[in-house]
Amino acid sequence: MNQEQVRELFEKVRTGEVSPEVATERLKHMPFEDLDFAKVDHHRSLRHGMPEVIFGQGKTPEQIASIAASLAARGQNVLATRVVPEGAAAVQAMLPEAEYYPLSRVLILRREVKMMGKGKIVVMCAGTADLPVAEEARLVAELMGNEVDAISDVGVAGIHRLLEQRERLWAARVIICCAGMEAALPSAVGGLVGCPVIGVPTSVGYGAHFNGLASLLSMLNSCASNVTTVNIDNGFGAAYVAALINRI
Repeated sequence: MNQEQVRELFEKVRTGEVSPEVATERLKHMPFEDLDFAKVDHHRSLRHGMPEVIFGQGKTPEQIASIAASLAARGQNVLATRVVPEGAAAVQAMLPEAEYYPLSRVLILRREVKMMGKGKIVVMCAGTADLPVAEEARLVAELMGNEVDAISDVGVAGIHRLLEQRERLWAARVIICCAGMEAALPSAVGGLVGCPVIGVPTSVGYGAHFNGLASLLSMLNSCASNVTTVNIDNGFGAAYVAALINRI
């Protein structure tokens, strides 16, 4: 859809020939911006409720910065994950207000954060070593307009630490549970609450842990019926789904 077609569509909305709902549906399929090395989808927020997210891994600092600048030019929030410090520096040179979180390697430019969640999302982790993944989940959930309660270091090796958090868990509408090692925490949490629990296996553990594979298989075999699982270290994916659930 070119500019003239957009003007015609807006005119039809003004005259009442086309409803705002129909116009919004048409705009969902507008073209992307071609940067040669990337095709930036500026209208993803119309379809998904969240602007396109930059996956920094494998991209050069210059590529990350160019995509971020393209998104920022439209007045949108900018979110990039798996960003190394050099990539963050390149973005901040162009967008000084962007914030970088080195623990989770998340970079955020906040333009507008509208509260969209109907309740509270709890983001929790079994051990301190799981914090990078948990922080990624927390930051994404907050940027998507949710109230987030973060709980750290409550793994099953000291189950009393988890039981002390019962009131906070019961107040949640969705729980994101990050755990490595044998990843028993999501099952324990699932047995305590009636809300959805999203398990995030982390690549934390000794040799037979296989860089998160053992945790992934453990969560997939959970006997708690309210537990579902995303990919290894995928705090972003867990937060995205949790935010969508929390909007219902």
